[in-house]
Amino acid sequence: MPGQWGPLTVKLFADGADLQGIVELARDPRIRGFTTNPTLMRAAGVDRYEDFARAVVAAVPDRPISFEVFADRFDEMERQALKLAALGDQVYVKIPVTDPDGEPSTKLARKLAEQGIKLNITAMMTLDQVAWVVDTLRGGPPGIVSVFAGRIADTGRDPVPIMAAARELLRTAPNLELLWASSRELLNIVQADSVGCHIITVTNDLVAKLDTLGRDLTEFSLQTVRMFRDDAVKSGFQL
Repeated sequence: MPGQWGPLTVKLFADGADLQGIVELARDPRIRGFTTNPTLMRAAGVDRYEDFARAVVAAVPDRPISFEVFADRFDEMERQALKLAALGDQVYVKIPVTDPDGEPSTKLARKLAEQGIKLNITAMMTLDQVAWVVDTLRGGPPGIVSVFAGRIADTGRDPVPIMAAARELLRTAPNLELLWASSRELLNIVQADSVGCHIITVTNDLVAKLDTLGRDLTEFSLQTVRMFRDDAVKSGFQL
């Protein structure tokens, strides 16, 4: 992805639950992994979780894929995590940073990591959460620390300093990668890269815009003018 910023090193993971879209994106060498979650799956009309997960694993045998547990209790989360992890070596199991009552998932994360399960601890938004996850998973199997920078921005806070501080916390844990989650625009890719995030999740609509990164603004302006004019002509507008 060359542009005015030079080559970007952050890895792009596609975030979604449309199986056909995943299959198509698996052909794109820019996409280095995949993530999904129950909300995306529900929106995509998935009604059989295990069947969907098995289909994705079969379609993408060569890149990381994150599937999320969805139980209320930690013991049931553990059962689901082991079942998901058994689907393939490329599977990372997404564990929410807390249960639905706000209890941190520290013990579960440690127990699963000790069994060699690759984890993606998700829904984090504070540096305190990042700190305990790093302390818990340091030195274990490969893991992902997913901080929801987009949702942080939705509160009116600048996520960049928070993500930069999170990256510093991860320097003591080389087995872990920092993921910029819930990206909203292509600028987030550049921001994630600038603070040293290892991964950023991108939706299908952002993937479609990747070729605009670093584009000449004068040329982009002219294209926009022409688009407005062409659409007016196609619509047959009269004044």
